[in-house]
Amino acid sequence: MRYFILFALLLGSLSLKAQVEITVRDGLNYDPLSEVLIRLETGEEFQTDRLGLATFDQKTPFSVILFKPGYESLEVTVNAEESTFFLFPKSISLSGVTVKAFETERPLLEQSASISLIGESDLYRFNETSIVNAFNTKPGVRIEERAPASYRVSIRGSSLRAPFGVRNVKVYWNEVPITAPDGTTALNLLDLSNIRTAEVIKGPSGSIYGAGNGGVINLSSAADLQSGKLTSEWVAGSFGLNKGRFAITQPIGKGGIEVAIVNQESDGYREHSAMDRTVLQVGGYFPVNEKQEIRTQILLSDLDYQIPGALNAEQLAEDPTQARPGSVDQNSSISQRALLATFGHRYRFSDKIENNTTFYVNTNDFENPFILDYKKELGFGSGGRTRFTFDWNLGGRPLRLIGGGEYQTSLTDAQNFGNRSGVADTVRFADKLRATQAFLFQQAEWEFTERWLLTLGLSQNFSSFEIDRLIDASGGPTGLQKRQFDPILIPRAAVNFSLNDFSALRASVSSGFSPPTIDEVRTNEGSLNLDLEAERGTNFELGYRLGKNRLNVDLTAFYFRLNQTITTFTNEQGVVLFRNAGSTDQKGIELALDYQLVQRMGGFLRGLDYGVAYTGHYFEFREYQKRDQDFSGNQLTGVAPNTVVQTLDFRFAGNVYLNLTHQFTDEIPLNDANTVYQDPFNLVNLRMGFFEQISKKLDMEIYFGLDNLFDVDYSLGNDLNPFGGRFYQPAPSQNVYFGAKFNFRY
Repeated sequence: MRYFILFALLLGSLSLKAQVEITVRDGLNYDPLSEVLIRLETGEEFQTDRLGLATFDQKTPFSVILFKPGYESLEVTVNAEESTFFLFPKSISLSGVTVKAFETERPLLEQSASISLIGESDLYRFNETSIVNAFNTKPGVRIEERAPASYRVSIRGSSLRAPFGVRNVKVYWNEVPITAPDGTTALNLLDLSNIRTAEVIKGPSGSIYGAGNGGVINLSSAADLQSGKLTSEWVAGSFGLNKGRFAITQPIGKGGIEVAIVNQESDGYREHSAMDRTVLQVGGYFPVNEKQEIRTQILLSDLDYQIPGALNAEQLAEDPTQARPGSVDQNSSISQRALLATFGHRYRFSDKIENNTTFYVNTNDFENPFILDYKKELGFGSGGRTRFTFDWNLGGRPLRLIGGGEYQTSLTDAQNFGNRSGVADTVRFADKLRATQAFLFQQAEWEFTERWLLTLGLSQNFSSFEIDRLIDASGGPTGLQKRQFDPILIPRAAVNFSLNDFSALRASVSSGFSPPTIDEVRTNEGSLNLDLEAERGTNFELGYRLGKNRLNVDLTAFYFRLNQTITTFTNEQGVVLFRNAGSTDQKGIELALDYQLVQRMGGFLRGLDYGVAYTGHYFEFREYQKRDQDFSGNQLTGVAPNTVVQTLDFRFAGNVYLNLTHQFTDEIPLNDANTVYQDPFNLVNLRMGFFEQISKKLDMEIYFGLDNLFDVDYSLGNDLNPFGGRFYQPAPSQNVYFGAKFNFRY
């Protein structure tokens, strides 16, 4: 009888405990969080697995503390056997945000440069079909899209010399330069899903990244390859929008592979503005041992889009959806197929020394029927980048030395034909083009006190191109012509002073340069402008950052002096030509402020975040003489003096969210004489949706959105200094989209 009583008591005590299952997710994107530390009141500790789950025996209710680096800690009471909790990233605290700018990982609070970080919460607050809206929420950054997939990037006015495409900005994707050695970037070959985070370095960064006065964009598609996952996405909307994506992630040992394919189609808002893009991405990460790891990437992109062309004021008033006369008949469009293959290797010689090296090869098949001609190009390129990092002590204080180099070369067969109703006619001229760009870089970072960080950088840059004219039907000279630019030394000096644990001051002086691209030297009407000089600029900058509790402030003031400025003009045949036009003075203020108004676990309203980005760019031509006209003192063409972007992000009970974005853009001068302006406009976008955990392994997100909520007339990129007054590229009117995502973890 005594043993029976003891057994009953023991059984009763066990029955008081039940198996408890806790799931922890990211509070912004609802992804499972692995390796979250769960600490009980008794001192026992558990960790979540790759599915964000932790299971253990415990009597309810009980209190736990959830902790994961980079996230706000959370103390909660567990009342049920199955509970889900959300941790929020410390994105509001600059000391908790790590960026890799200038080849060194540091908290943003310690970085002595003007940097904007674009994360998944920025990229996926819009319609997920374009990078434009997300990037344009950051001060000093403007991406224009004159037609679907036709991008033009402006960082602090750097698009002045870009009638189309991306120039004067260096772009990297997964540490590989995708900016060609001639200085152009086919950014539209990437789908938004090929980007998970982006770092935008504003201002000259040649001390470590080479050519480009505008800045640097570092794109990353790094995924969590430790979790097996199947992803399916679909979105449809106005103007024939239809996009689908399928991806699979497969862990392999401590690494893994990811394969994703995405297709996007649309008819476009305007006549003759359809686009069709398919992108296949295969990526792998393979840790060999504790000292070395291998990264591989293959990207295949097939892009076709129509070019409606710019309108004059009368055509715009008559019908903003019409194409420029001749665009349809001549099939003005771009067809581009590209392959990029990369190989990366990181080796840690010791705790203090490591090397990171990447190589790439690419091919590019490009066809561009235009109103005036028909261009075909077939190109091949290769290159690589390597850096060594040394961590030492100097005077008992940390010293980091970085040294390395980058090399790129490309060979292109380029032919220009007449255009007869959208078909290539007789060849007008044909060239073999070779471009080469290389530089060596060195950088030292010394924390000479607990509060002071000094950065000194220097690069030596080499660039050249060759144009071998094989055919010139007009009777012009043929043969090889070369242009080699003198080696250019680009220095940078910067200092960061930590006022305390949550605020810092910074100052920097940096130089930059940007040689003309082959497209600027070799124009569509066949002339060669070998006298174009490289732009040279010097940037002076002061900044202040604050990241405390729920408030985040990043304030920058700068002065940029640019010499040998390359500007555009259009001849009577409508061909865009280029010239060096004196110098510019560029003064600016940029402010980013974010504040978490509400953040709590219970209640109807779970979170409310407010953000504002202000850009004040007061740019003018310092010296600019065009024939018998003096434009000195005029506003810089294509730059809005003031831009304000406001965001409101709501999170409600039931995993429901609402994102609102308001953008004000000031009037923009569209010609050097400052006689034509785009009117200021206010643009409002909305996205709403919800997440649902269908099972332990299956998640779903449903969303819809409205772009251009109040149906305003505006442009996302006008033509500058065009012939015939064709300034205007109307952007879409009010439009709607719907989307769904499914994630299955196995």
